[in-house]
Amino acid sequence: MASDTKFKKDQLRSYLNRDFDSFRASLLQYARTFFSDQISDFSEASVGGLLLDMNAYALDVMSYYLDHQFNELDIATAVEDKNIERLLRSAGVPIRGASPAVANVDFYIKVPTSTNDTSLPVHNYLPVIREGTVVQSSTGTSFTLTDNIDFAETYPDGTYLFQQITPSNEGSSPRNYILKRTGICVSGGTFIESFPISREFVPFRKISLSRPNITEIIYVNDSDGNEYHEVSSLVQNTVFKRVTNTGYDADEVLDNLEIIPAPYRYVSSNSRITEKTTITFGSGRADTLDDDIIPDPSELSLPLYGKKTFSRFSIDPNNLLMTQTLGISPVNTTVRVKYRAGGGISHNTSPGGINAISTLLTTFKGSVPGSIVTSIRSSADVKNPRSASGGENAPSLEQLKRLIVSARNSQSRIVTREDLLAHVYMMPSRFGRVFRAGIRSNSNNPLSTQLFIVSRGSSGILKPSSDALKDNLALFLNQNRLISDAIDILDSPVVNIGVKYSVVVNMTSNKNTVIQIINSKIKKYFGGLNFQIDQPIFLSEIQNVIINSNGVVSLAEFEIINLTGVVSGLVYSSVSHDTEVATFKGILSPPPGGIFEMRYPTDDIIGVGE
Repeated sequence: MASDTKFKKDQLRSYLNRDFDSFRASLLQYARTFFSDQISDFSEASVGGLLLDMNAYALDVMSYYLDHQFNELDIATAVEDKNIERLLRSAGVPIRGASPAVANVDFYIKVPTSTNDTSLPVHNYLPVIREGTVVQSSTGTSFTLTDNIDFAETYPDGTYLFQQITPSNEGSSPRNYILKRTGICVSGGTFIESFPISREFVPFRKISLSRPNITEIIYVNDSDGNEYHEVSSLVQNTVFKRVTNTGYDADEVLDNLEIIPAPYRYVSSNSRITEKTTITFGSGRADTLDDDIIPDPSELSLPLYGKKTFSRFSIDPNNLLMTQTLGISPVNTTVRVKYRAGGGISHNTSPGGINAISTLLTTFKGSVPGSIVTSIRSSADVKNPRSASGGENAPSLEQLKRLIVSARNSQSRIVTREDLLAHVYMMPSRFGRVFRAGIRSNSNNPLSTQLFIVSRGSSGILKPSSDALKDNLALFLNQNRLISDAIDILDSPVVNIGVKYSVVVNMTSNKNTVIQIINSKIKKYFGGLNFQIDQPIFLSEIQNVIINSNGVVSLAEFEIINLTGVVSGLVYSSVSHDTEVATFKGILSPPPGGIFEMRYPTDDIIGVGE
């Protein structure tokens, strides 16, 4: 049976051609195979050569853009600024400009003494140097005071916080006292911009600030009296607020932590291309009542008003986003933004470099004569005892790319032990500082985790954390913990220890000198920064420190003792710990959640040379 079916010749295809020459060679082979009876001349000057070149060129361009688009999907190979910004934001890496420098600046003022008590200045004459005061360095860099400095502020026992300096040129009964207090100043200029907002409702309204390299947005409010809070994402409806701590432990915990609702909120983003900052508000309307987390689609249905038939209609899905869940968008108002701009490595001023006041803002609480006010303000002076630090230039593209790996591994919730420890140390120091933190499993409740913490006093001695610190920490951690987890915050038992030893010293060495060298090494070993919670002591390490000291022949006696209560007028922790029972195979373990401390190294290390 004859068949009219004609089979098409197999075509040679290659997907490995990547440049002009390979595309042209493949097209030439194809043309000679299937079109040799129609075109025989494919030289460069012929029409056939022209067709080959044109097609190879088109394929080469298409291949180039295909490779380019594929490379732009990976941060390691992307080259276009817009794509790089998009990839950085999708990875959660914030794009920031130059960083400002921060300096501790000493503020000096001269205040007359009281006629009743010449050892103290007149209380009503003690001013408040207000936030926003601007000081300058010798290189022209401006620094702005971030918090008020109240010279009349006192400790809970009534003593003043300022440091009192007696002028040497006014004898034993000075008419004036020079007072000093320290404030934190940040480099850069402070600016305010206003943005009139129309009556038209615009969800996710955006405004762009005019100045480049903005380092901090201080506040955003509108003419209706609403304050907008900055959040990491618009789904975050609460923010932390600091409130001055007035309790007995105010010298340890400066502020208490509170959570407040943030219906008016915004997110900020920086552009690496323009170096400008954009503020994005929410999508809800303030004049509507919205109690649903997600809008009810049935509320968008259309009334028929007596009609029995109706045609098709469409609903804009963007209407489902018009909810206060993502915050409120400003309408028919004026938005004011106060921000700080400027920074860089050149702002790291050397000690004593900040020595002038360009703008002094003061307030006097009582009735003070004008001449006294003028005298006190004119006496104001500043100086930074240590260099300003933290100023850094804007991160380069390669530095931003390297941040992606760590940003993808980080998370804003507490899942692992490492997450919990990281969040403990992330809490701002004004709410209390945790010196050491340790985590243990709770054998009685598998869903509960025991968090042991310990603080350190001004003298460096370990002590239990205050209740205010624990309350702040609990509030801070509660926002990121899993709902099924429980965290018990406990005081870490502090075990005070001492070392007793006896060594044999060779005949050519001075016994006292050898003992001093050994004591210095042991003191360094037990330094406060060297021990963590639940960290044991390896006795062999201390013994090696002693034996390997110059002049030591042998170690005759060695013992670690526990010190509690009051010993020779020195106050120790009340925690008792049997060091012999707790030692196993040369390893001395602390109690569960405990930490070792050598509180008074000079008295707690007792060495004898023979």
